[in-house]
Amino acid sequence: MDTHVHFDVFRIKDEIEAVLARARAAGVRRLVAMGGAPEGNALAADCAAKYPGEIYFAAGFDRYLATEPRELPALEQILDRPGAVAVGEIGLDYHYSPETRDAQRALFAEMLALARARRLPVVVHSREAEDDTLALLKEHAAAWPGDPARLGVLHCFTGGPDFVRRVLEAGLFVSFSGITSFRNADSIREAARLVPADRLLVETDAPYLAPVPHRGERNEPAFVADVARALAAARGAALEDVARQTTMNAELLFNIRGAT
Repeated sequence: MDTHVHFDVFRIKDEIEAVLARARAAGVRRLVAMGGAPEGNALAADCAAKYPGEIYFAAGFDRYLATEPRELPALEQILDRPGAVAVGEIGLDYHYSPETRDAQRALFAEMLALARARRLPVVVHSREAEDDTLALLKEHAAAWPGDPARLGVLHCFTGGPDFVRRVLEAGLFVSFSGITSFRNADSIREAARLVPADRLLVETDAPYLAPVPHRGERNEPAFVADVARALAAARGAALEDVARQTTMNAELLFNIRGAT
């Protein structure tokens, strides 16, 4: 199961059906389409409506909207649609926009409150904002009214062992992307070995971050098998076991057990 896909590019090129066909051929049976802005939220929901039981979706307002006008009622209407399984992608990124960090924190807190109100897990982005991300997530966890196993996931993990320990302590799943297969990603692979099997997820973050052996190509959901292969190698585990466990974990987090 690919837990994080951005379909915008595939829609622009009218390739969604072809991309899904290649994913099915690679053994990828379910996907989570990711929102983060009004247009992306609507597209993710539309994909889930067109491919029920195969595509689910997350919707939210991501960090780059921190200083933009936002319509929360419109987001809530999207989350009322069938197939909504999470609030996301949301979070903090101080690498590109450190000047908006206060506004980013306010928006992130607003999205966490929305997730609590709806008892939906969150899909969290964090870059160069580890302390603030974890501080807000700990506040969220303390007020979370839902199943503690379904708090959320830190997606596309790019940190090291210390950060992954703190993410796990906060109660989140940890999702690994194609970066895990990169030659210079030793600290990420070290972190991957520390995550309990029942807290692991895999994703492509397509169309970005294609894994080896597809570096330089546009990423797509079929390549999540290569992400799982890199994760299995890092952990000294069998690919089949990683594929089975991460699928079970995704079903639990997104509450889609028994989906076909």
